[in-house]
Amino acid sequence: MSADGIWNTTINTPMGAQTGTLTLTTDGTALHGKMASPQGEMALDQGAVTGDVLTWTAQVTSPMSMTLEFTATVSGDEINGTVKLGAFGDATFSGTRA
Repeated sequence: MSADGIWNTTINTPMGAQTGTLTLTTDGTALHGKMASPQGEMALDQGAVTGDVLTWTAQVTSPMSMTLEFTATVSGDEINGTVKLGAFGDATFSGTRA
């Protein structure tokens, strides 16, 4: 199943659930896209597709600057994975195709 498309996502952070949208486009082993939330919009960096695993990073500046590191898998119309929240540890995230 293709990861391409728009996803409604929820990240379970230490500050509570954070909702947003994730727009993904794959091109072979490259992954491109953006994330949008009430805190703003950010481009995906270092996006890669390895088998059925997607990885990318995103730079956030609010409420503080940090690099988020995502690992995810897509199954049908669901996306699930983990995100490293800098010094705040790991969190889970999930979403459904919009």
